[in-house]
Amino acid sequence: MSNQTAARPMRGPGARGPVGRPDMKINKDTVKRLLGCFKDFKFHMIFVAIFIILSASASVLSALFLETLIDDYITPLLGTSGTEGFHDLFMALVKMACIYAVGALSGLFYNRIMASVSQGILKNIRDKMFSHMQTLPIKYFDTHTFGDTMSYYTNDTDTLRQMISQSVPQAMNSIVSILAIFISMLRQSIWLTLFVLLFLVLILRIIKFIGGKSSTYFVRQQHSLGDVNGYIEEMINGQRVVKVFCHEEKAKEDFDKKNDELCKNMTKANTYGNILMPLLNNLGYALYVAIAILGGVLAIKEVPNLSITGIDTLTLGTIASFLTLSRSFVMPISQVSQQINSIAMAIAGAERIFSLIDEEPEADNGYVTLVNAKYDENGNITESTERTGQWAWKHPHGDGTLTYAPLKGNVVLDDVDFEYEEGKPVLHNISLYAEPGQKIAFVGATGAGKTTITNLINRFYDIADGKIRYDGININKIKKADLRRSMGIVLQDVNLFTGTVMDNIRYGKLDATDEECINAAKLANADSFIRMLPQGYNTVLSGDGGGLSQGQRQLISIARAAVADPPVMILDEATSSIDTRTEAIVQRGMDALMHGRTVFVIAHRLSTVKNSDVIMVLDHGRIIERGSHEKLIAEKGKYYQLYTGAFELE
Repeated sequence: MSNQTAARPMRGPGARGPVGRPDMKINKDTVKRLLGCFKDFKFHMIFVAIFIILSASASVLSALFLETLIDDYITPLLGTSGTEGFHDLFMALVKMACIYAVGALSGLFYNRIMASVSQGILKNIRDKMFSHMQTLPIKYFDTHTFGDTMSYYTNDTDTLRQMISQSVPQAMNSIVSILAIFISMLRQSIWLTLFVLLFLVLILRIIKFIGGKSSTYFVRQQHSLGDVNGYIEEMINGQRVVKVFCHEEKAKEDFDKKNDELCKNMTKANTYGNILMPLLNNLGYALYVAIAILGGVLAIKEVPNLSITGIDTLTLGTIASFLTLSRSFVMPISQVSQQINSIAMAIAGAERIFSLIDEEPEADNGYVTLVNAKYDENGNITESTERTGQWAWKHPHGDGTLTYAPLKGNVVLDDVDFEYEEGKPVLHNISLYAEPGQKIAFVGATGAGKTTITNLINRFYDIADGKIRYDGININKIKKADLRRSMGIVLQDVNLFTGTVMDNIRYGKLDATDEECINAAKLANADSFIRMLPQGYNTVLSGDGGGLSQGQRQLISIARAAVADPPVMILDEATSSIDTRTEAIVQRGMDALMHGRTVFVIAHRLSTVKNSDVIMVLDHGRIIERGSHEKLIAEKGKYYQLYTGAFELE
């Protein structure tokens, strides 16, 4: 285990970010930001609004037309003989069918458009998340589990999809329908409308209670889901370790706790969510019966029917039409209440997504850049638009002038202090001087600070005190991308990507030719085993190169660094996964790779650092010895003890 892992603050799989409070209330700012996601689709939403209005209008007109159909076409035919009047009735039915057709087509159109809008918005959100994720510092990924981060792209975006494609159009349609139906009910009968409003008070109180409960548990559900996903991801990646240490029962026990929490939250969320719609439907039926009874009583008693159009008689057609309207009035209210669950869950997911987007990006105030360089006839460095194999630091000045300094690979750490957590120092007063072409080795127990030093040189983390200079330039003044481009790194943990072997080697230099990649593989002694693969360099790797041995994966990683041809190399336990015999072969290639470069080597196998120019022995974040192999052996200090086996690395 690297010292970085040992020293840095880690969060468990259930660790919470800024939105990790399960009892949090829905944030109004999140709702505003979600609405802002629709700005690129405003023309689509205009058409959606038009079709929703047409759909709602068709629903209301069909209910109102029912009064005309009964009073003007059906009632006059009662008790009559012959076919007179049936033609008019048929034409009225055709007219009603046309109204229903307009409503059905409008519903089809706005749902099709919303499907396009929802996918477009999700694409933009995923693009924004992934682009922002590339700007985050290494510290973010050190302190957040991969499973929880993946949950942003899967569960949380899926809740948004459901809300945008289903809940939003249904809610818009329901709101328009409620307004249109309410006005229509007032046009039919104010007395019956007042009765509906009184009944509506009861419905709204029920919705507020049950909807509030379900919203709370749906928010908790999203966070529990991220927690479970994070734990599962950890267990999948660490399955070998789980089995080696017979940790299966403990892993199941821990998973059961997290799964029980998720189950409890999902059960309560869906319990409250699922009882709401049936309850409202039954209340709608009760209202339907109550209106029928009240309407019948008013009609029998010949109570004048008051409406916004005046006073008239309450007819059978009016009662039938109002019953249809009342049913249509309760249904959209039920739909809106049902969508509250989906909306609450989506807003919880959106808040998590926005928390990722709002994470502070990696700060970079550097202004010195790395450019292709060439020498003119006077021996002065000038910038080149083509790759020349020579590099220079481009240094702009306040007066508008530019100076160029050749990239050499001189690295100096001057009295550097560092801490991952405030008040817990990891490095103390680290000073070292690496001349171009020198090989500097770091040895020491795990947690001594070896990997941390290389992380600081790359500016994966910023130092607390002291200075780090690269070719005489404070690295804080160098743009991070240019600083890292000038360095090649071979890590202990190898990461290969889905693609061919050639693609994975070319990852070190995207414009490298096939010939350059093959030469790099030969330098790393990877060429022979690559050619034995089924398709050689065109063999497709997947699952982080799962079909290769750990040593083969490491050789490809070394070839990837070799093709970049950087002036500074960092080898963090680069040969730790290779057997001793192969290591001797690879070491010759590594020596060729290191020739003429500044090299920082971290190794537990002290045989690999014997030929280093300077060996630094670290202990608890301090350099306690430094010098060549011979010098340190002669001093018979800590290095001598490590080398002779009198004291073993922890």
